[in-house]
Order: sequence, then structure tokens, then C-alpha cells
Amino acid sequence: MNKYLIEVSQSSLHLLNMRASYIFNRWGSHFVTHADWGFHNGEYKAWLVAETKDEKEALQILPSAYRQRAKIIMINKFSRTSTDSGSGDLH
Repeated sequence: MNKYLIEVSQSSLHLLNMRASYIFNRWGSHFVTHADWGFHNGEYKAWLVAETKDEKEALQILPSAYRQRAKIIMINKFSRTSTDSGSGDLH
């Protein structure tokens, strides 16, 4: 399994709130309740970290209304061996 940061952006707080409310009320979305939201600081984005087999599966976590504006980023951590070896290999 790989770890992905799923980022969803919206052009305004109003649209983000409307879309989140609609999705939550219609489907009880896991994404809406488990994502971290940045709109209190003027960032009209939501973030969620998920472990899936690939980017396609990570995108499927989102309700369809969010998929078009989503950015899927594979994330990982450095280990001592990956930084000491100079190989550039990430673990």
C-alpha cells in the first residue's frame, strides 16, 4: 500500500461549504467528516491522508463532486538508511 495526500480545492468558501454540506447530507460522506479543512485561515481546501494501492483508488475515496478539483500526491517518509545511503531511495 502507498500513502497519498488527497487535496481538494475550491474557488471560494461559499462553494466549499455548500458542496460539503450537500455531500454530507446526501451521502453521509466519510471524506467530509475525516478531512482537515483550511477555510478558517482563508485556504479553501481540504486534505485527507489515505493508504491505497494507487492514485486511482485514492481518488475513488472522494465523492464524485470533488474528484475534478482533487490533487493526489504520493507521500512517504525518509528513513536513516535512505538519507545516509545517498541512493535517493525513499522508504
